[in-house]
This record gives sequence, C-alpha cells and structure tokens, in this order.
Amino acid sequence: MPKNMGPTDRTLRVVIGLILISLVFIGPQSPLGWIGVIPLATAFLGFCPAYAILGIRTCGAKE
Repeated sequence: MPKNMGPTDRTLRVVIGLILISLVFIGPQSPLGWIGVIPLATAFLGFCPAYAILGIRTCGAKE
C-alpha cells in the first residue's frame, strides 16, 4: 500500500478520531463514537482506501 496522505491530513484524522472516540466515554456516551477508529487507523497507516478509489493524493511523494 503506497502512502497517499500528507502530514496535515494525517494530523486532522488523528484529532477527529480521538474526538469521536472520546464521545464513547464522555459527553453523550454513544457507542457510535467507535467510528473514530477508522480515521485513526488510516492516519497511522498513511493510506486511505477512499483516496485510492478516487485517485486523490495529499502527500508530496511521487509513485
């Protein structure tokens, strides 16, 4: 899997993922907050399957 996400995109995904997961423990305490695992996983892998399908690349590296 080639990386297709840049550092800014990855940082935003980590922040969004942590916010969503925190909703499981504080706030409305909804189990839907576990959806935050998806942006966290894609951020740590540096690869987004949706970006691959749509042909989007936010990283500066060339293939």
